[in-house]
Amino acid sequence: MQQIRNALPERSIVTDSTHVASPDEGVGAPRVGVLALQGDFREHRQILHALGATTVLVRTPEDLESVAALILPGGESTTIARLIRSSGLWAPLVERLAAGMPAWGTCAGAILLAREVPGFDRDTLGVMAIRAERNAFGRQIDSFEETLVIEGIDGPPHSAVFIRAPVFEGLGSDVKVLARLSDGRVVAVCEGVLLATAFHPELTTDRRLHALFLEWVGESTGVPAAAETAE
Repeated sequence: MQQIRNALPERSIVTDSTHVASPDEGVGAPRVGVLALQGDFREHRQILHALGATTVLVRTPEDLESVAALILPGGESTTIARLIRSSGLWAPLVERLAAGMPAWGTCAGAILLAREVPGFDRDTLGVMAIRAERNAFGRQIDSFEETLVIEGIDGPPHSAVFIRAPVFEGLGSDVKVLARLSDGRVVAVCEGVLLATAFHPELTTDRRLHALFLEWVGESTGVPAAAETAE
């Protein structure tokens, strides 16, 4: 558990603007971006690579222009929001999301996708009709791991790591609940091609949620986004 508690604060802010593509990049495969300004983007990219996806670490508007979908990782939501603006990504990202680009936010990334975040001192991207209640489970010391039944994922319950995680409330009519905790609180939702999870699947060995997102990307683009399926 100590490893889980300390997973995110140790991530440093990335200043190198060079995007990195998968070494096994497939011809014609849609590129999946991972926002790489702060947080646990490396873990997301590692899982995407294991699934055979072509990836780009997104740090500039040019990087964003090259991808068909985007993962917004967990980390510090205020820091990520500030860096999206200072990197020049805010306006093009809002435009791409409004145009229907598939996106997945985990924890802090989900907070940035939410339309309403009580007590948040800056704008969010505001593309999902949800209210994200930050730090719903307490401080970092209260981090925990749970197993969840997630709609759309076959097999045993999915492992989920919660670190200063939000919960989702005030759901719009087009928002679909994918997972709840045993007490009924909502921790995974989708709205069209947008996915938000309160937890960190990238900090586990379970690849199935990433595989599901890649399926959505493939359906959106008409070209498979992964060479392999999750085990």
